[in-house]
Amino acid sequence: MPGEFVGVIGPNGAGKTTLLTIVNGLGKLLKGNVSVLGNEITPGGFHDLRKKIGYVAQVENIDPRMPMHVREVAMIGRYGVLGLFRKPGRRDWDIVDEMLDLVGMTHLADRPIGHLSGGEQQRVAIARCLAQEPELFLLDEPTAALDWKAQTEILELVRKIHDKRKLTTLFVTHDLDAMPHACDRVVLMKNGLIVDDGTPEAMITTGKLASLFDISPDVVRERRPHVHHDGHVHEREA
Repeated sequence: MPGEFVGVIGPNGAGKTTLLTIVNGLGKLLKGNVSVLGNEITPGGFHDLRKKIGYVAQVENIDPRMPMHVREVAMIGRYGVLGLFRKPGRRDWDIVDEMLDLVGMTHLADRPIGHLSGGEQQRVAIARCLAQEPELFLLDEPTAALDWKAQTEILELVRKIHDKRKLTTLFVTHDLDAMPHACDRVVLMKNGLIVDDGTPEAMITTGKLASLFDISPDVVRERRPHVHHDGHVHEREA
């Protein structure tokens, strides 16, 4: 539904990223129908719709020697609106500066992107996405490879952006710790299928998580499963 914050969780190989590529118009739909922002996806008819979709992936490994500064990287998001051959104007730079302020990166706007921490780089990636002024906000494992503090800050930032920009947000993760607590709805995926869908209170339960990740309910109750970036489930004391 428009304006919802939807979390999608499932083990590696569940089809979460494939779902995002289809929604983003980058994947080939083999059968069935998909509607995005009230528009049915058709071959060759996604160009205008894509301008309304912003996408943030996992933290990228950026070469410290990369000669682009934070503000320039954020401006890349505007080219989805401008096209490759239009020069950014004053309004475009104002939008970039507004988004850098929203993600808390104004003070580092002139710093080389490769000199930032992983959490800072992810904030810039979010600003780049928002510079496109999307209606649909897609996030694919955006806290992967970040430390606990940076994860917490990014999760809080994503919810703040969702509320302030009045976006429709789709947040994908395989890590229970990275699932935003403030989701309006949670979708459970496994083996390429949506196996359940409902409120966070109804979905994040011992029985459902044990079945989703093929682990003992005792692990969920007593030790909380933690899914590492390699996709393996480990027991961890609560």
